[in-house]
Amino acid sequence: MKRRNKLIIRWVVSVLLLFVGIIIGGSFYMLNYSLASDPDRLDTDSCYIRLFENYPETEEWVDSLREANALRDTFMTFPEGYRCHAYYVKKINRNSDCGRTALLIHGWRDQAIKFFYLARMYEREFGYNVVIPDVYGHGQSDGDVVRMGWLDRLDMLRWLEAFKTDTMVVHGVSMGGATAMMISGEPIPDGIKDIRFVNDCGYTSVWDEFAGEMKARFGLPEFPLMYTSSLLCKLRYGWSFSEASALEQLKKCPHPMLFIHGDQDTFVPTEMVYRLYDVKTTPKELWVTKETGHAQSYKNHREEYIRRVREFLK
Repeated sequence: MKRRNKLIIRWVVSVLLLFVGIIIGGSFYMLNYSLASDPDRLDTDSCYIRLFENYPETEEWVDSLREANALRDTFMTFPEGYRCHAYYVKKINRNSDCGRTALLIHGWRDQAIKFFYLARMYEREFGYNVVIPDVYGHGQSDGDVVRMGWLDRLDMLRWLEAFKTDTMVVHGVSMGGATAMMISGEPIPDGIKDIRFVNDCGYTSVWDEFAGEMKARFGLPEFPLMYTSSLLCKLRYGWSFSEASALEQLKKCPHPMLFIHGDQDTFVPTEMVYRLYDVKTTPKELWVTKETGHAQSYKNHREEYIRRVREFLK
């Protein structure tokens, strides 16, 4: 009997250790899968090729900026010691300094160059200066991990401070949209008289986004991997999935915000935008684009996109 009990105990312990090992290994895999930087992040040539293929009008525009010395690389070293990069587009063909600046924020594992189509809209259509950072862990910025907008919100506030003008707009797409919302709940740098936010298909929270992707891609429930991966993220990087919430930040936002989302978005499900819109107090506007997937609203509805953003900025 004693021998049998020992065997049972050994079997139970072995199963528990195996289970714990699988959970720990799965947590590391999920964190790396979700937060690892793009290994090709420094390949700017391919980014320009993709940009010009998707938005041919940007090629002539980029050439005109270069001829006027109006497209500049900018680097800032932040107090934590890392250095981040941004492109600065100076409004050309003007006689005086422009008092309007747009801060544009790209998406997950993307690069600033791919979002020059929005920079062109702000410079050419609206007469704004434009700052487009490579978010930490992307492009030419330092870092080897994606921070999903949460810690990035603090970096973006520093870019706002460095390039602040009387009138500013923060416009983000996908992870950039979530970042814009996360910024909106923070105190804005002094000296900015009018600031507005545009969220194009940003998620409600990192927890919601990862849980949805884990179910869609792997068929797994939230427990236990979401909890253990979030704890691991907190231990390694200083933030958890649950605290990285655009929903909670929006509750503190007093500034005007335009919400844009495709009605066929499955990567950041369309239902998220309605939850975000509901918690935001006025002033706010909502535009759900028809027959549009993730981050395709500008591409599919270009003229209306420009018109709606222009009217929102008035």
